[in-house]
Amino acid sequence: MDVRTAIEKRRSIRKYASRELTREEVDLLLTAAQLAPSARNRQEWRFIAVTEKELIQKVAQISGQDFLGGAPMVIAGVGLEPTRVMRCGIPPYIVDVTIALTQVSLLAVEMGLGTCWIGGFPQEEMRQLLGIPEEHQIVQLMAVGYPEEEPAPRPRRPFAEIVSYNKF
Repeated sequence: MDVRTAIEKRRSIRKYASRELTREEVDLLLTAAQLAPSARNRQEWRFIAVTEKELIQKVAQISGQDFLGGAPMVIAGVGLEPTRVMRCGIPPYIVDVTIALTQVSLLAVEMGLGTCWIGGFPQEEMRQLLGIPEEHQIVQLMAVGYPEEEPAPRPRRPFAEIVSYNKF
């Protein structure tokens, strides 16, 4: 499968088969995160692979995302330096963790897995649940597992509406 196909095939999956992920599959996905580019190659991130059923249930409950309870793994992407800002005025931890989890998402497609990005969760409660120090920030949660659904592609705005060349 080529990368473009993985990009076109990726969907947000909210229903997962009961099949567990192997440690090798988990490690392969997390290696995709480890190999991602980051601002100045600082790699100021941590990825927590939540695989214990009881803990996943608590993540689902706290986030209000009930479907997470059916996922065999939830990854928490954590930025370790949320106060750092790039010259452009953007904090790099958000960009870096997002790039890394995008790589995880695309590799998951190639592995026959599905993912779903989760940004709806209470930061402080989730940080406490996962034992994350208060100076760090959870950027995203990502459900991962074998899909038990095949959602149709969602509509996209026309190319000409979102792309310009040389100037806005």
